[in-house]
Amino acid sequence: MHRRRFLRSLGALAALPSAVRAGGTRGRVLIAGGGFAGATCARYLRRIAPDLRVTVVDPEQNYVTCPMSNWVLDGLRSVEDLTLRRDALAGSGVEIVQDAVVEIDGNRRQARLRGGKALDYDRAVVAPGVQLRWGMPEGYDEAAAEKMPHAWLAGPQTALLHRQLLSMDDGGVVVISVPAAPFRCPPGPYERASLIAHYLRQNKPASKVLILDGNEKFSKQALFEEAWRALYPGLIEWVPITEDGAVIRVDPATMTLHTNLEEHAAAVANVIPAQRAGQLAIDAGLADKSGWCPVDPHTFESRHMPGVHVIGDAAIANPMPKSASSANSQAKNCALAIRALLRGEVPGEPSLHNTCYSLVAPGYAISVNDIYRLREGRIATVEGSGGVSPLAASEEFRAREAEYDQGWYESIVADSFGAA
Repeated sequence: MHRRRFLRSLGALAALPSAVRAGGTRGRVLIAGGGFAGATCARYLRRIAPDLRVTVVDPEQNYVTCPMSNWVLDGLRSVEDLTLRRDALAGSGVEIVQDAVVEIDGNRRQARLRGGKALDYDRAVVAPGVQLRWGMPEGYDEAAAEKMPHAWLAGPQTALLHRQLLSMDDGGVVVISVPAAPFRCPPGPYERASLIAHYLRQNKPASKVLILDGNEKFSKQALFEEAWRALYPGLIEWVPITEDGAVIRVDPATMTLHTNLEEHAAAVANVIPAQRAGQLAIDAGLADKSGWCPVDPHTFESRHMPGVHVIGDAAIANPMPKSASSANSQAKNCALAIRALLRGEVPGEPSLHNTCYSLVAPGYAISVNDIYRLREGRIATVEGSGGVSPLAASEEFRAREAEYDQGWYESIVADSFGAA
Protein backbone atom coordinates (compact mmCIF):
# COMPACT_ATOMS: atom_id res chain seq x y z
CA MET A 1 0.00 0.00 0.00
CA HIS A 2 2.79 2.42 0.89
CA ARG A 3 4.59 1.82 -2.41
CA ARG A 4 1.37 2.38 -4.38
CA ARG A 5 0.84 5.72 -2.61
CA PHE A 6 4.44 6.69 -3.37
CA LEU A 7 4.10 5.82 -7.05
CA ARG A 8 0.82 7.70 -7.31
CA SER A 9 2.54 10.80 -5.92
CA LEU A 10 5.27 10.41 -8.56
CA GLY A 11 2.64 10.10 -11.26
CA ALA A 12 0.90 13.26 -10.12
CA LEU A 13 4.11 15.24 -10.31
CA ALA A 14 5.06 13.66 -13.61
CA ALA A 15 1.86 15.11 -15.09
CA LEU A 16 2.88 18.65 -14.19
CA PRO A 17 5.10 19.54 -17.16
CA SER A 18 2.30 19.53 -19.76
CA ALA A 19 0.26 21.84 -17.54
CA VAL A 20 2.96 24.44 -16.93
CA ARG A 21 5.14 24.62 -20.02
CA ALA A 22 3.03 27.35 -21.59
CA GLY A 23 4.39 30.05 -19.26
CA GLY A 24 8.12 29.53 -19.88
CA THR A 25 10.79 30.16 -17.26
CA ARG A 26 14.24 31.50 -18.04
CA GLY A 27 17.32 31.85 -15.89
CA ARG A 28 20.03 29.75 -14.32
CA VAL A 29 19.71 27.48 -11.31
CA LEU A 30 22.88 26.19 -9.71
CA ILE A 31 22.61 23.05 -7.57
CA ALA A 32 25.48 22.16 -5.23
CA GLY A 33 25.29 18.43 -4.55
CA GLY A 34 24.11 15.59 -6.75
CA GLY A 35 22.62 13.13 -4.27
CA PHE A 36 18.93 12.32 -3.93
CA ALA A 37 18.01 15.94 -3.10
CA GLY A 38 20.12 17.69 -5.72
CA ALA A 39 19.51 15.20 -8.53
CA THR A 40 15.74 15.18 -7.97
CA CYS A 41 15.54 18.97 -7.91
CA ALA A 42 17.54 19.19 -11.14
CA ARG A 43 15.42 16.61 -12.96
CA TYR A 44 12.13 18.19 -11.95
CA LEU A 45 13.27 21.73 -12.76
CA ARG A 46 14.10 20.55 -16.27
CA ARG A 47 10.71 18.86 -16.55
CA ILE A 48 8.55 21.69 -15.27
CA ALA A 49 10.64 24.60 -16.60
CA PRO A 50 12.52 23.37 -19.67
CA ASP A 51 13.78 26.86 -20.56
CA LEU A 52 15.85 26.96 -17.38
CA ARG A 53 19.56 26.30 -17.45
CA VAL A 54 20.18 23.84 -14.62
CA THR A 55 23.70 22.99 -13.47
CA VAL A 56 24.59 20.36 -10.86
CA VAL A 57 28.04 20.65 -9.28
CA ASP A 58 29.34 17.57 -7.46
CA PRO A 59 32.93 16.41 -6.88
CA GLU A 60 32.15 12.74 -7.48
CA GLN A 61 31.59 11.15 -10.87
CA ASN A 62 29.35 8.46 -9.37
CA TYR A 63 27.00 8.32 -6.40
CA VAL A 64 26.72 5.43 -3.94
CA THR A 65 23.30 5.28 -2.30
CA CYS A 66 23.04 5.05 1.48
CA PRO A 67 19.64 3.35 1.10
CA MET A 68 20.29 -0.39 0.81
CA SER A 69 23.88 0.00 2.04
CA ASN A 70 23.08 -2.01 5.18
CA TRP A 71 22.22 -4.89 2.86
CA VAL A 72 25.91 -5.04 1.89
CA LEU A 73 26.79 -6.09 5.43
CA ASP A 74 24.68 -9.24 5.14
CA GLY A 75 25.94 -10.01 1.64
CA LEU A 76 22.59 -9.20 0.03
CA ARG A 77 24.04 -6.42 -2.15
CA SER A 78 27.47 -5.14 -3.14
CA VAL A 79 28.71 -1.57 -3.14
CA GLU A 80 28.84 -1.82 -6.94
CA ASP A 81 25.10 -2.61 -6.97
CA LEU A 82 24.44 0.71 -5.25
CA THR A 83 26.74 2.82 -7.42
CA LEU A 84 24.89 5.14 -9.79
CA ARG A 85 26.15 7.15 -12.73
CA ARG A 86 24.65 10.52 -13.64
CA ASP A 87 24.37 9.82 -17.38
CA ALA A 88 20.57 9.89 -17.42
CA LEU A 89 20.58 13.16 -15.48
CA ALA A 90 22.88 14.70 -18.07
CA GLY A 91 20.70 13.21 -20.80
CA SER A 92 17.71 15.12 -19.46
CA GLY A 93 19.44 18.41 -20.20
CA VAL A 94 21.08 18.99 -16.82
CA GLU A 95 24.65 20.29 -17.02
CA ILE A 96 26.93 18.20 -14.78
CA VAL A 97 30.13 19.79 -13.47
CA GLN A 98 32.51 17.50 -11.61
CA ASP A 99 33.88 19.95 -9.07
CA ALA A 100 32.88 21.32 -5.68
CA VAL A 101 31.26 24.61 -4.73
CA VAL A 102 33.45 26.15 -2.03
CA GLU A 103 31.97 29.63 -1.71
CA ILE A 104 28.62 31.30 -2.35
CA ASP A 105 28.35 35.07 -2.77
CA GLY A 106 24.70 35.83 -2.10
CA ASN A 107 25.02 39.51 -3.05
CA ARG A 108 26.54 38.85 -6.47
CA ARG A 109 24.61 35.59 -6.85
CA GLN A 110 27.76 33.76 -7.77
CA ALA A 111 29.34 30.48 -6.68
CA ARG A 112 33.08 29.78 -6.73
CA LEU A 113 34.29 26.26 -7.49
CA ARG A 114 37.31 24.48 -6.05
CA GLY A 115 38.86 24.45 -9.52
CA GLY A 116 38.74 28.26 -9.61
CA LYS A 117 35.77 28.77 -11.92
CA ALA A 118 32.91 31.08 -10.93
CA LEU A 119 29.29 30.35 -11.88
CA ASP A 120 26.50 32.92 -11.81
CA TYR A 121 22.99 31.92 -10.76
CA ASP A 122 19.51 33.37 -10.42
CA ARG A 123 18.60 30.79 -7.78
CA ALA A 124 20.90 28.33 -6.04
CA VAL A 125 20.11 25.06 -4.29
CA VAL A 126 22.48 23.69 -1.67
CA ALA A 127 22.10 19.95 -1.07
CA PRO A 128 25.36 18.97 0.66
CA GLY A 129 24.07 16.09 2.76
CA VAL A 130 25.82 15.56 6.08
CA GLN A 131 29.38 15.66 7.32
CA LEU A 132 30.70 13.65 10.24
CA ARG A 133 31.74 15.50 13.38
CA TRP A 134 35.18 14.11 14.09
CA GLY A 135 35.95 14.01 17.79
CA MET A 136 32.36 13.18 18.71
CA PRO A 137 32.94 10.77 20.43
CA GLU A 138 36.37 11.73 21.71
CA GLY A 139 39.16 9.87 19.95
CA TYR A 140 37.17 9.25 16.79
CA ASP A 141 38.88 10.79 13.78
CA GLU A 142 39.53 9.79 10.18
CA ALA A 143 42.35 7.47 11.22
CA ALA A 144 40.11 5.82 13.82
CA ALA A 145 37.47 5.26 11.13
CA GLU A 146 39.88 2.91 9.36
CA LYS A 147 39.77 0.62 12.40
CA MET A 148 36.27 1.42 13.66
CA PRO A 149 34.34 2.18 10.45
CA HIS A 150 31.30 4.41 10.57
CA ALA A 151 29.96 3.23 7.18
CA TRP A 152 27.54 6.16 7.34
CA LEU A 153 28.71 7.60 4.03
CA ALA A 154 28.19 4.67 1.70
CA GLY A 155 31.14 3.36 -0.29
CA PRO A 156 34.60 2.26 0.91
CA GLN A 157 33.58 2.42 4.56
CA THR A 158 30.65 0.09 3.89
CA ALA A 159 32.97 -2.40 2.21
CA LEU A 160 35.45 -2.13 5.10
CA LEU A 161 32.80 -2.92 7.72
CA HIS A 162 31.65 -5.88 5.63
CA ARG A 163 35.21 -7.25 5.44
CA GLN A 164 35.65 -6.88 9.18
CA LEU A 165 32.48 -8.89 9.81
CA LEU A 166 33.68 -11.62 7.46
CA SER A 167 37.06 -11.92 9.18
CA MET A 168 35.79 -11.70 12.77
CA ASP A 169 36.18 -14.83 14.89
CA ASP A 170 33.02 -16.55 16.07
CA GLY A 171 32.20 -15.42 19.58
CA GLY A 172 33.19 -11.80 18.98
CA VAL A 173 31.01 -8.83 19.88
CA VAL A 174 29.95 -6.30 17.24
CA VAL A 175 29.41 -2.95 18.95
CA ILE A 176 27.34 -0.26 17.23
CA SER A 177 27.62 3.23 18.69
CA VAL A 178 24.61 5.46 17.87
CA PRO A 179 24.91 9.26 18.25
CA ALA A 180 22.31 11.52 19.78
CA ALA A 181 19.67 12.67 17.30
CA PRO A 182 19.39 14.29 14.83
CA PHE A 183 21.35 12.23 12.35
CA ARG A 184 20.90 10.82 8.87
CA CYS A 185 18.39 7.94 8.61
CA PRO A 186 17.05 7.53 12.17
CA PRO A 187 16.13 3.81 11.77
CA GLY A 188 19.40 3.03 9.99
CA PRO A 189 21.45 1.82 12.99
CA TYR A 190 18.71 -0.60 14.02
CA GLU A 191 18.25 -2.03 10.53
CA ARG A 192 22.03 -2.41 10.49
CA ALA A 193 22.01 -4.27 13.81
CA SER A 194 19.29 -6.56 12.45
CA LEU A 195 21.12 -7.48 9.25
CA ILE A 196 24.42 -7.97 11.06
CA ALA A 197 22.59 -10.25 13.49
CA HIS A 198 21.18 -12.20 10.55
CA TYR A 199 24.69 -12.69 9.17
CA LEU A 200 26.00 -13.75 12.60
CA ARG A 201 23.15 -16.19 13.19
CA GLN A 202 23.92 -17.87 9.88
CA ASN A 203 27.72 -17.82 10.09
CA LYS A 204 28.96 -16.98 13.61
CA PRO A 205 26.23 -18.00 16.03
CA ALA A 206 28.33 -17.54 19.18
CA SER A 207 28.68 -13.83 18.43
CA LYS A 208 26.33 -10.98 19.38
CA VAL A 209 25.47 -7.36 18.59
CA LEU A 210 25.62 -4.66 21.27
CA ILE A 211 23.95 -1.30 20.50
CA LEU A 212 25.22 1.56 22.66
CA ASP A 213 22.72 4.34 22.08
CA GLY A 214 22.89 8.06 22.74
CA ASN A 215 19.08 8.17 22.65
CA GLU A 216 16.26 6.96 24.87
CA LYS A 217 14.07 5.64 22.05
CA PHE A 218 14.26 5.07 18.31
CA SER A 219 12.18 4.93 15.13
CA LYS A 220 9.91 1.88 14.75
CA GLN A 221 11.23 0.63 18.09
CA ALA A 222 8.33 -1.67 18.96
CA LEU A 223 8.52 -3.30 15.52
CA PHE A 224 12.28 -3.79 15.68
CA GLU A 225 12.12 -5.25 19.18
CA GLU A 226 9.31 -7.59 18.20
CA ALA A 227 11.42 -8.83 15.30
CA TRP A 228 14.53 -9.21 17.44
CA ARG A 229 12.68 -11.35 19.96
CA ALA A 230 11.32 -13.58 17.21
CA LEU A 231 14.36 -13.79 14.92
CA TYR A 232 17.41 -13.07 17.07
CA PRO A 233 16.69 -14.01 20.70
CA GLY A 234 19.69 -13.18 22.86
CA LEU A 235 21.68 -11.97 19.85
CA ILE A 236 20.99 -8.20 20.02
CA GLU A 237 21.35 -6.11 23.18
CA TRP A 238 20.24 -2.48 23.15
CA VAL A 239 21.46 -0.06 25.84
CA PRO A 240 19.73 3.37 25.86
CA ILE A 241 21.30 6.57 27.14
CA THR A 242 19.48 6.34 30.46
CA GLU A 243 21.23 3.01 31.10
CA ASP A 244 24.71 4.37 30.26
CA GLY A 245 24.47 3.72 26.54
CA ALA A 246 26.06 6.93 25.25
CA VAL A 247 29.63 6.42 24.00
CA ILE A 248 31.81 9.37 25.04
CA ARG A 249 35.27 8.11 24.02
CA VAL A 250 36.82 5.42 21.83
CA ASP A 251 40.28 3.83 21.75
CA PRO A 252 40.98 2.32 18.31
CA ALA A 253 44.26 0.76 19.48
CA THR A 254 42.45 -1.47 21.97
CA MET A 255 39.09 -1.56 20.12
CA THR A 256 37.41 -0.21 23.24
CA LEU A 257 34.38 2.05 23.54
CA HIS A 258 33.89 4.01 26.76
CA THR A 259 30.63 5.22 28.27
CA ASN A 260 30.41 7.26 31.46
CA LEU A 261 30.58 4.17 33.68
CA GLU A 262 31.89 1.27 31.60
CA GLU A 263 34.20 0.23 28.81
CA HIS A 264 33.21 -2.23 26.10
CA ALA A 265 35.69 -4.31 24.10
CA ALA A 266 34.67 -4.97 20.50
CA ALA A 267 35.78 -7.46 17.90
CA VAL A 268 34.16 -5.12 15.35
CA ALA A 269 33.23 -1.55 16.24
CA ASN A 270 30.81 0.43 14.09
CA VAL A 271 31.09 3.95 15.46
CA ILE A 272 28.50 6.31 13.98
CA PRO A 273 29.63 9.80 14.99
CA ALA A 274 27.55 12.92 15.47
CA GLN A 275 26.68 14.78 12.27
CA ARG A 276 25.88 18.21 10.94
CA ALA A 277 25.16 19.84 7.57
CA GLY A 278 27.75 19.39 4.83
CA GLN A 279 30.78 21.69 4.90
CA LEU A 280 29.54 24.03 2.17
CA ALA A 281 26.49 24.90 4.26
CA ILE A 282 28.72 25.71 7.23
CA ASP A 283 31.22 27.75 5.18
CA ALA A 284 28.47 29.69 3.40
CA GLY A 285 26.82 30.67 6.69
CA LEU A 286 23.64 28.75 5.94
CA ALA A 287 23.67 26.79 9.23
CA ASP A 288 22.79 27.98 12.71
CA LYS A 289 24.40 26.99 16.02
CA SER A 290 22.82 23.52 15.80
CA GLY A 291 24.93 22.75 12.74
CA TRP A 292 21.84 22.45 10.53
CA CYS A 293 20.24 24.92 8.13
CA PRO A 294 17.05 26.84 8.97
CA VAL A 295 14.79 27.28 5.94
CA ASP A 296 11.44 28.77 5.02
CA PRO A 297 9.33 25.59 4.90
CA HIS A 298 7.14 27.12 2.20
CA THR A 299 9.99 27.27 -0.36
CA PHE A 300 13.05 25.79 1.42
CA GLU A 301 14.78 29.13 0.91
CA SER A 302 17.54 29.74 3.44
CA ARG A 303 16.68 31.91 6.43
CA HIS A 304 20.25 33.23 6.24
CA MET A 305 20.81 33.90 2.51
CA PRO A 306 18.06 35.03 0.09
CA GLY A 307 18.06 33.31 -3.26
CA VAL A 308 19.62 30.14 -1.89
CA HIS A 309 17.52 27.06 -1.05
CA VAL A 310 18.66 24.21 1.20
CA ILE A 311 17.14 20.74 0.83
CA GLY A 312 17.80 17.22 2.03
CA ASP A 313 19.67 16.12 5.14
CA ALA A 314 21.24 19.54 5.74
CA ALA A 315 17.90 21.35 6.14
CA ILE A 316 15.96 21.78 9.37
CA ALA A 317 12.62 20.33 8.30
CA ASN A 318 11.29 18.75 11.49
CA PRO A 319 9.33 16.53 11.89
CA MET A 320 10.55 15.12 8.57
CA PRO A 321 13.42 12.70 9.13
CA LYS A 322 16.74 13.02 7.34
CA SER A 323 16.11 10.39 4.69
CA ALA A 324 16.31 9.85 0.93
CA SER A 325 12.53 9.92 0.70
CA SER A 326 12.33 13.25 2.54
CA ALA A 327 15.08 14.66 0.33
CA ASN A 328 13.25 13.55 -2.81
CA SER A 329 10.01 15.13 -1.63
CA GLN A 330 11.62 18.38 -0.52
CA ALA A 331 13.44 18.62 -3.86
CA LYS A 332 10.23 18.43 -5.88
CA ASN A 333 8.53 21.09 -3.79
CA CYS A 334 11.64 23.27 -3.97
CA ALA A 335 11.65 22.93 -7.77
CA LEU A 336 8.03 24.07 -7.94
CA ALA A 337 8.79 27.01 -5.65
CA ILE A 338 11.82 28.08 -7.73
CA ARG A 339 9.81 27.98 -10.92
CA ALA A 340 7.14 30.18 -9.35
CA LEU A 341 9.65 32.65 -7.88
CA LEU A 342 11.49 33.03 -11.17
CA ARG A 343 8.16 33.79 -12.83
CA GLY A 344 7.29 36.37 -10.18
CA GLU A 345 4.49 34.18 -8.86
CA VAL A 346 3.58 33.15 -5.33
CA PRO A 347 4.63 29.53 -4.74
CA GLY A 348 1.88 27.06 -3.93
CA GLU A 349 1.67 25.36 -0.56
CA PRO A 350 3.96 22.33 -0.35
CA SER A 351 2.79 18.78 0.19
CA LEU A 352 5.58 16.63 1.60
CA HIS A 353 5.99 12.96 2.37
CA ASN A 354 8.40 10.39 3.76
CA THR A 355 8.41 6.63 3.28
CA CYS A 356 10.93 4.50 5.11
CA TYR A 357 11.40 0.73 4.86
CA SER A 358 13.73 -1.27 7.06
CA LEU A 359 14.80 -4.81 6.25
CA VAL A 360 15.08 -6.86 9.44
CA ALA A 361 15.92 -10.12 7.66
CA PRO A 362 15.60 -11.40 4.10
CA GLY A 363 11.88 -11.56 3.42
CA TYR A 364 11.00 -9.52 6.54
CA ALA A 365 10.60 -5.72 6.40
CA ILE A 366 8.80 -3.01 8.35
CA SER A 367 7.87 0.50 7.27
CA VAL A 368 6.58 3.93 8.21
CA ASN A 369 4.91 6.48 5.97
CA ASP A 370 3.90 10.08 6.71
CA ILE A 371 2.41 13.06 4.88
CA TYR A 372 3.25 16.64 5.90
CA ARG A 373 1.66 20.03 5.31
CA LEU A 374 2.29 23.51 6.66
CA ARG A 375 0.48 24.47 9.84
CA GLU A 376 0.98 27.94 11.28
CA GLY A 377 4.07 28.37 9.15
CA ARG A 378 5.71 25.11 10.22
CA ILE A 379 5.93 21.62 8.73
CA ALA A 380 3.49 19.34 10.53
CA THR A 381 2.42 15.74 10.16
CA VAL A 382 -1.09 15.36 8.75
CA GLU A 383 -3.04 13.42 11.33
CA GLY A 384 -4.21 10.04 10.09
CA SER A 385 -2.46 10.39 6.74
CA GLY A 386 0.45 8.02 7.26
CA GLY A 387 0.90 4.65 8.78
CA VAL A 388 3.31 2.22 10.33
CA SER A 389 3.55 -1.53 9.91
CA PRO A 390 1.30 -3.34 12.39
CA LEU A 391 2.67 -5.40 15.24
CA ALA A 392 2.05 -9.14 15.18
CA ALA A 393 1.68 -9.19 11.40
CA SER A 394 1.81 -12.42 9.44
CA GLU A 395 4.92 -13.75 7.71
CA GLU A 396 3.19 -13.08 4.40
CA PHE A 397 2.66 -9.42 5.34
CA ARG A 398 6.33 -8.95 6.31
CA ALA A 399 7.41 -10.68 3.08
CA ARG A 400 5.24 -8.30 1.01
CA GLU A 401 6.84 -5.35 2.77
CA ALA A 402 10.26 -6.73 1.86
CA GLU A 403 9.15 -6.78 -1.79
CA TYR A 404 7.85 -3.22 -1.46
CA ASP A 405 11.20 -2.22 0.04
CA GLN A 406 12.98 -3.30 -3.13
CA GLY A 407 10.30 -1.66 -5.27
CA TRP A 408 10.60 1.59 -3.33
CA TYR A 409 14.36 1.65 -3.90
CA GLU A 410 14.05 1.04 -7.62
CA SER A 411 11.33 3.70 -7.88
CA ILE A 412 13.19 6.45 -6.00
CA VAL A 413 16.44 5.80 -7.85
CA ALA A 414 14.63 6.06 -11.18
CA ASP A 415 12.71 9.14 -10.07
CA SER A 416 15.78 10.94 -8.70
CA PHE A 417 18.48 9.96 -11.17
CA GLY A 418 16.49 8.91 -14.23
CA ALA A 419 17.61 5.27 -14.26
CA ALA A 420 17.79 2.31 -11.89
